[in-house]
Amino acid sequence: MIDKVIENNRVCIIGEVISGFQFSHEVFGEGFYVVDVSVNRLSAMADVVPLMISERLIDITKDFTGLTIEAIGQFRSYNRHEGTRNRLVLSIFVREFEFVEEAPEEQVKSNQIYLDGYICKPPIYRKTPLGREIADILIAVNRPYGKSDYIPCIAWGRNARYAASLEVGAHMLVWGRVQSREYTKKVSEEDLEKRIAYEVSVSKLELVDRE
Repeated sequence: MIDKVIENNRVCIIGEVISGFQFSHEVFGEGFYVVDVSVNRLSAMADVVPLMISERLIDITKDFTGLTIEAIGQFRSYNRHEGTRNRLVLSIFVREFEFVEEAPEEQVKSNQIYLDGYICKPPIYRKTPLGREIADILIAVNRPYGKSDYIPCIAWGRNARYAASLEVGAHMLVWGRVQSREYTKKVSEEDLEKRIAYEVSVSKLELVDRE
């Protein structure tokens, strides 16, 4: 069961393990590793989502590639220092998991996220060349001990128009799915680097009334 610690940040994904375990960091002697999972969309595409998992939850010496995993946890962020800049790194921090026979036929059930947080930057509203409306929103979700996760969200259509009217500090409830997006980053005058961004594709957005 998901405990009260993660009631404001809940993720459930079901997908195929497509990588081995890569060491991330250690906290008080407990090692944490990243493993990539491919989660199908409603279209023919798939999102590659990184899971952050403790060595105390799973045997990281084994190869689980090709197996279908159901993971429940939180969408977390941290700043990684790269030269003179900070880079926001996101992954799903796994609280519980199990291996299952296969992903559900209804793809929407294989990738679900709920966030209860606050807008911490002015939303950016724009239109694609084809006229599709988009709004980028950054949501701060509180964690215990004074920490917060900063989660990029993207809203479409009427949700984008609505988000564009919201102010910094607005208390929001967000439902959607975790998605991956590949982009090219210019790292020097001559070099380009392919990277993957992670964000929440918003299906529902709700403003919490101020008390």
